[in-house]
Amino acid sequence: MKKILLALLLLVAGPTLTLAEPAATIGAKERCPVCGMFVAKYPNWVTRVRPADGAVRFFDGMKDLLAYYFQPAQYGGKEGTISEIWAKDYYTLAWLDARAAYYVVGSDIYGPMGPEFIPFASEKAAQAFARDHHGKQVLPFKAITEELVESLRAGQQMRH
Repeated sequence: MKKILLALLLLVAGPTLTLAEPAATIGAKERCPVCGMFVAKYPNWVTRVRPADGAVRFFDGMKDLLAYYFQPAQYGGKEGTISEIWAKDYYTLAWLDARAAYYVVGSDIYGPMGPEFIPFASEKAAQAFARDHHGKQVLPFKAITEELVESLRAGQQMRH
């Protein structure tokens, strides 16, 4: 059954889909290094990075992962050391390489901490979601700026 679902997913999502390794078990006490939330409470929103030191860090959404990505030293990481970034496709919940994903910004769907970057494996799926949920932008990873991330985080209480 899993092989059939994966084949259908690849057919629908197209060649841009890049599956990442499955997530390690997320302990109930695992906290987002940016905001301090317990990430296991939000399994559909969990994202993660693997810095060069190999220690996986989990986040409660793409927005906090991106805050870490742009300013790792502010959250206990080191500059230029992130080797892998994973997100979950919003519809399928399949892990994908976050650098190959497309993100909807400004939709009527909120993550655990409000406005969120909603990840998709293909631009086509992101565009369809944006139409259905009033998304303002569809962006590839490389087009996301630190300023955009900070604008979505404005007014939120973050742990430092």
